[in-house]
Amino acid sequence: MIISLGADHGGFELKNRLSEFLRSEGHEVIDNGTNSPDSVDYPDFAKPVAHDILEKRADFGVLVCGSGIGISIAANRYRGIRAALVTSADYARLSRQHNNANIITFGGRFTSFDDAKEWLKIFLSTDFEGGRHERRVSKLDELN
Repeated sequence: MIISLGADHGGFELKNRLSEFLRSEGHEVIDNGTNSPDSVDYPDFAKPVAHDILEKRADFGVLVCGSGIGISIAANRYRGIRAALVTSADYARLSRQHNNANIITFGGRFTSFDDAKEWLKIFLSTDFEGGRHERRVSKLDELN
């Protein structure tokens, strides 16, 4: 799989560790930064990850900011993006099964590397169930 990553300063360290992990698992990684702990704005990193998915350069995305909230809000501004802030194994699984999420987001200040790694593996290996969920997910793209 090809995974696009992005983070602000609050997610810089976790993003880098997840990038190494994904490469070790055989995935191709597109790293959209940031590349330092210096203060930056999370919307600037949500944008290239969203575009990588929408333009089919990547299969999934990973975004990290301090809380995970701001960067998920920014990503969800793009029609066709379904970014889910994941805080448990169940959220990782359900975000894919029921919501067909294509970006997983983490709070770099609140999520350990071990948890993020586990939840990311679940996210990437879980299929969308479709069925009754397809109708609901389709309605998301109709929203203004």
